[in-house]
Amino acid sequence: KRLEVSQPVLTNADVEKIRAISELVDGAFRTATIDCTWPVDEGAEGLSNAMTRICLNATDAVLADNNILILSDRATAPDRIAIPALLATAAIHHHLVARGLRMQTGLVVETGEAREVHHFCVLAGYGAEAVNPYVAFETLEQLRAQRGLSLTSYEIQKNYIKAVGKGILKVMSKM
Repeated sequence: KRLEVSQPVLTNADVEKIRAISELVDGAFRTATIDCTWPVDEGAEGLSNAMTRICLNATDAVLADNNILILSDRATAPDRIAIPALLATAAIHHHLVARGLRMQTGLVVETGEAREVHHFCVLAGYGAEAVNPYVAFETLEQLRAQRGLSLTSYEIQKNYIKAVGKGILKVMSKM
């Protein structure tokens, strides 16, 4: 079974629905969230350990019958560093391919890095089926509130998703 989305950009609410989907569809879909951050006190050397950890966590999640993995950098804080979303996505994708597990799961990337069409296209090219650019949505909401725009949050998100979607289609048409 596969979960299909009409376009690859997910709102924050969409990601929360995916996280809770196992309750809605009687366990046909199960999700696991992979934390794509590492502690600051480990320094640059911590990246290698974090990469190993996320790949092993992804393998364990798939073997535990989770068919949707959410790769998240939301735990980023002053004491936690985010693994670059593209690096995490590519590493997990190739790790699962090497173990013959990639077709058993979908990858959803929840990242603050994705803002531009190029970011979404590259993430898709490296294995992401959907992307939640939560910082972009938070920034748009902050701008809406500060400037007193007459558009609702829903309309602004819809316009952003439509613009990114058209950009992705334009890139795909050139390939």
